[in-house]
Amino acid sequence: MAFVSFLIPCFVISTDIAFSCQNTHDFVDASSPGDIVIGGLFAVHSVMLHPEEYPIKPVIQNCAGFEIQIFLQTLAMIHAIETINNSTLLSGVTLGYEIYDTCAEVTKAMASALRFLSKFNSSEDVVEFKCNYSDNVPRIKAVIGASYSEVSMAVSRLLALQLIPQVSPASSAEILSDKIRFPSFFRTIPSDFHQTRAMAHLICESGWNWIGVIATDDDNGRFALESFGVQAMANNVCIAFKEMLPAYLSDNTFHTKVDHAIEKIVKENRVNVIVVFMRQFHVLRLFRKAIERNVNKIWIASNNWSTAVKISTIPNIRQLGTIVGFGFKSGDISTFQDFLRNLHGKPTGNNKFLHEYIMLLSVCAHLEYHDFQTCISNQSQDDLLQNVENKHQIWRDDFLNANIEPGFIHSTILAVYAIVHAIKGQCKDRNCKDPSAFAPWELLEELKKVTVTDDDKENKFDSNGDMITSYDVLLWKEVDGHMEITTMAEYDPEKGDFIFEDEEKKKEFLDLKKVQSTCSQHCKPGQMKKVTESPHTCCYECVYCPENHYSNQTDMDYCYRCNNKTYWAPINSTTCYRKTIHFLAWTDWFAIFLLLLSAFGVALVLSVSVIFTKNLNTPVVKASGGLTVCYIILFSHFLIFLSTVFFIGEPTEIKCKTRQALFGVSFTLCISCILIKSLKILLAFSFDPKLQNFLKCIYKPVPTVVTCTGIQVIICTFWLIFRTPFVNQNFSIPRTIILECNEGSIVAFGIMLGYIAALAFICFIFAFKGRKLPENYNEAKFITFGMLIYFIAWIVFIPVYANTFGKYLPAVEIIVVLISNYGILCCTFLPKCYIIIYKQETNTKSAFLKMIYTYSSKSASSVAVSQISLDSKSSGSQATVSDYCKSENGNCRFQVPGQRLIKGKVPPKDTARTMSRKRLSSI
Repeated sequence: MAFVSFLIPCFVISTDIAFSCQNTHDFVDASSPGDIVIGGLFAVHSVMLHPEEYPIKPVIQNCAGFEIQIFLQTLAMIHAIETINNSTLLSGVTLGYEIYDTCAEVTKAMASALRFLSKFNSSEDVVEFKCNYSDNVPRIKAVIGASYSEVSMAVSRLLALQLIPQVSPASSAEILSDKIRFPSFFRTIPSDFHQTRAMAHLICESGWNWIGVIATDDDNGRFALESFGVQAMANNVCIAFKEMLPAYLSDNTFHTKVDHAIEKIVKENRVNVIVVFMRQFHVLRLFRKAIERNVNKIWIASNNWSTAVKISTIPNIRQLGTIVGFGFKSGDISTFQDFLRNLHGKPTGNNKFLHEYIMLLSVCAHLEYHDFQTCISNQSQDDLLQNVENKHQIWRDDFLNANIEPGFIHSTILAVYAIVHAIKGQCKDRNCKDPSAFAPWELLEELKKVTVTDDDKENKFDSNGDMITSYDVLLWKEVDGHMEITTMAEYDPEKGDFIFEDEEKKKEFLDLKKVQSTCSQHCKPGQMKKVTESPHTCCYECVYCPENHYSNQTDMDYCYRCNNKTYWAPINSTTCYRKTIHFLAWTDWFAIFLLLLSAFGVALVLSVSVIFTKNLNTPVVKASGGLTVCYIILFSHFLIFLSTVFFIGEPTEIKCKTRQALFGVSFTLCISCILIKSLKILLAFSFDPKLQNFLKCIYKPVPTVVTCTGIQVIICTFWLIFRTPFVNQNFSIPRTIILECNEGSIVAFGIMLGYIAALAFICFIFAFKGRKLPENYNEAKFITFGMLIYFIAWIVFIPVYANTFGKYLPAVEIIVVLISNYGILCCTFLPKCYIIIYKQETNTKSAFLKMIYTYSSKSASSVAVSQISLDSKSSGSQATVSDYCKSENGNCRFQVPGQRLIKGKVPPKDTARTMSRKRLSSI
């Protein structure tokens, strides 16, 4: 009965007082003496009891709600210290400990921290005020804890006064990495930055972007929510709602806030993923309410409760849906499990936690597992008093092992070993049995350099005082009728990626994607998001990508534009397609037709050459200017036909530069030779003395041809040097690239054509004047027709060329070149070929003399009549032929003033013959 009477005044179950602090020694919950003492802060109870009204006296309140999982962490600390004391790690130096219950309250934790700061061996636990604590010797050298970040923040600020090292196995708030505000704080777990990033990465990888978040309204919850919000935004995840629950269960608004949170979850039917940053006892009450409302979602668990057995054993927990959590990576804890099996024989005089657990175990041992756990937390004082008196102590080995959270146990043991290695470093050349051998601030400096080897893996603190260990990605799944917490993957914070042991685990991860949690339907490839009036970027409409844009992934914020003008994309496209390259290809039917025309022209040129060569000495060939001139003209026609080849096929730099220059020079050479022929004909048959003198002055065949052609050569040379033609890609037609030759300079192109036109016009004028030549020798008339065909073709070409685009644009110029070339060729040579082949009787010298004689007789008569008319006009009287003609033997004698008397018929025969011979010789 003495044992029971001691326990009852000291512990509270549920809402009744379980602890009464009469002096400072009563404040210690578990302790053991040693040369060097380490403090411990753990929230073994979940709630601090408050009076119905606000306290009016500064009295430390009592606690309730026994937490098995955190009780196990205190046992892990004790086990680690005992293991070290039984080893040679510290060479005869023993470790002691003082463990305090914070009851998840900052106030209670601050009281414990004040005791840590008190002077060593001080009977009154005095905390001295000093300006310099370098030589101060507090009762403890380092602190393990606290369980919650909010408590650690407050305690760390107080411990920083003497720079007492604090190593937490559970406080993960990101702000604690700030060494300016928390210089003496360390932890054997990663900060929440890595956890929230892992959560956001998981949500993003699963295709979710519309989620809810529930957190406790304390520093830890707010910092976790803020960190997660940043990571969610970086991964294009939107938070549909945020619900904050009171941090303390004693808050009278707690249940109302829980009901409101559940109502929000039910109302937001598009939100199927909920992230929960809360303590275990908060989650326990939230889930019980959610089960009542038949809520079925995917729950993302923070490390605070992801491995909580008391939550996984809630009746009907499977109805909540799928629970995925992040837990701290565990190591080998088999020695701790052995420690728990032998715990029954341990003395309990110095461990009030163990006393309370044994008492609760005796009362609740007859119940089933979940009921047993509920009994542990909710047994009233009256029932406890009754049942303890009537029952023997009962021990259940399975209960403690079943409630182990490996990550927290491992990090607690790791925290103890980190401090011990730092102590070992200080004790190398000091007598550490003396408590004043070193100060806590010296231990702090040593702790920064510590490396702890665990399972052949080295662990050390980074510059922020954090140990960057991996996370286990946990999946709660039902096995044989009960919920098991299994490891689905590992998250590497340094790589920022998930690691799967096998394909089965990866399949479990991929199965999460089957659940949709989006504000809007996913936009398919070929679509993009169009933001609506909603303030959230995750709420949008899906619209098709416009033409020449594409998207190749789901939920694209915008469509990519096809890289350059050589690609195109239709509306709602998932990729870009290379535009079809068009040009006047050799295989195109129209190109083949034009090539056949050119080939026929070449054949015609060769045929004419053969005919003229065989009839070299005939009057027709001689009258055409001789074989040399004919060959030059025919050669220029050949080059013109040849130039059309450069307009067909894929354009190249050589083709673009060659085609216009070759055509221009060849055509100029052809027109120049024909111009000389026109001058020669006009000179031979002109009866106007003044015109004959002028023609004789300008009739210089070789210099004229060289000069006219040379000017065109100069024009083309300057064109090719300063504004050379080049290959151009024409994008005016959608989905098509027209390869074409850009002339480089339209002005130069115009000058070249204009120069040819000027020569052709001069040639036309001279030929037109000689159009009334002898019928069988009327070459000037055909030259006139040829020039007319040229002018008509090129006049039509200009508007047609200007309004034509596409691959057949070169064909327009080919047609004009062929028409003008054929026109001049046919008008110049075909009539002569006709005479040579079909009228050979006229292709004799005598026939030509007779024809010219007849033409000369008519020309002489015309000249005489013209002279009589001029004389009559000069004398002012009407003169007739009879005035100049006297009959003599039937003949008429003409006396033209200023000339000798012409005797005979009109005209005299001898005069006509003379004129004929002169014409023939000149020709």
